[in-house]
Amino acid sequence: MTERLSARETLALVTDDTTFTELPYPERASKPDGPLAWQGYDASRARAADRTGESESVICGTATVSGTRAVLLAFEFGFLGGSLGEHTGDRLEAAYTYAREHRLPVVPLVATGGSRMQEGMIALTQLQRVARQSALTREAGLPQLAVLRDPTTGGGWATLGAGADVILALPGAQIGFAGSRVRPPDADPTAYTAEAQVAAGAADAIVRPEELRETLGRWLRLLTTPWGGQAPVPEALGAVVGPPVSEQPVEAGLPATGWEAVRRARSPQRPRAARYLDAYFTHRLAISGDRCGGTDAGMLCGFGEREGRTVAYAAQAGTATRPAGYRTAARLIRLAGRLGIPVLTLVDTPGAANDAEAERQGAGAAIADLFGAVASARSPLTTLLIGEGGSGGALALAAPGNTWATPDSYFSVIAPESAAAILKRPPEETESTAGQLRLRPQDLAELGLIRTSRTG
Repeated sequence: MTERLSARETLALVTDDTTFTELPYPERASKPDGPLAWQGYDASRARAADRTGESESVICGTATVSGTRAVLLAFEFGFLGGSLGEHTGDRLEAAYTYAREHRLPVVPLVATGGSRMQEGMIALTQLQRVARQSALTREAGLPQLAVLRDPTTGGGWATLGAGADVILALPGAQIGFAGSRVRPPDADPTAYTAEAQVAAGAADAIVRPEELRETLGRWLRLLTTPWGGQAPVPEALGAVVGPPVSEQPVEAGLPATGWEAVRRARSPQRPRAARYLDAYFTHRLAISGDRCGGTDAGMLCGFGEREGRTVAYAAQAGTATRPAGYRTAARLIRLAGRLGIPVLTLVDTPGAANDAEAERQGAGAAIADLFGAVASARSPLTTLLIGEGGSGGALALAAPGNTWATPDSYFSVIAPESAAAILKRPPEETESTAGQLRLRPQDLAELGLIRTSRTG
């Protein structure tokens, strides 16, 4: 487990030297022993203040993180377990308001045990205040990046942590809605760790303390420097994909038959998604997980830098896409839309996963959600078909009217083998069926389904 740092130590770890400035806090008249007159509450607060040097469980201020200015919310676990009370809510609300007024990203550095017992329901309702401030900040198009420290439990996890756009976690941190004192006696403790939350798709990445400032700074730069328009995706990827399909005669590289197109798309020698992304971006950072308990290694999602600006990406990696992959891509597209960042999608899948587990995980609903996210995308979306385009499981990721294709790709209503089976044809007619499906890149261009020039 990572050493537990105080709020001030954490701020020093992630901010540039001498740049942190604490924000002024709202003043609220305090009743003796708090809103519930809980006997001994004032004494507990006084002891916490003496022990930590803080007057509340959260410190709010502005600073630069590797050069990018942000509002930071650092929790002090030593002050009554970093719990949320009425004064905590006042500070958080004021900090979020300041962030919106000054167009700054928000970085919660969370370490909390939840709501404060001594303030009862007054403390619990602070979660509603925090959730509203987070929602208003999201609507304002400002990013929120949470860093989960040890521990992050209860309402703090369910609002400031899990509600962030990007979630980073320190190694070994205790993370979960249920804290260690209220879990079932037979609970598996490994389920409440940072590593388990990343594996379950509830957080994006584990970051070591010594790498936190650089990683957080890179994320802040990416999410605050959008491209500002349609990304020149086909031109930028020309070194990998070659000239557009419309400029390549068959003898120069396009498949002569439908079955040849299928074989080339399935070839292990052709470029895959990671190669395209590496060719396009100077550097990139990944998001992971659908926030519903799943991840899919076959769907690569994140944000990358190109010519000093940011483009989001969602790329299929050649495997059957699972429900978690579709949900992660939809999450990416919606986040990019809120931040005004254009999106590049790379299509390469034999189709959606159709095993029993995929059905139990809601394959149909996940694909429908992605279709909806693409159809209602608020920022420009460009698609490059780089391999197999298998049925609706591939089409869900494609931009209507702005899809391009490489010479070693195909797009089909269904795989030729499955089409032949549905039509009750013998296996030896699979190759001719592929030709009838008109799935080659040049067929798609002639049918008006892919773009055929750099200006068209």
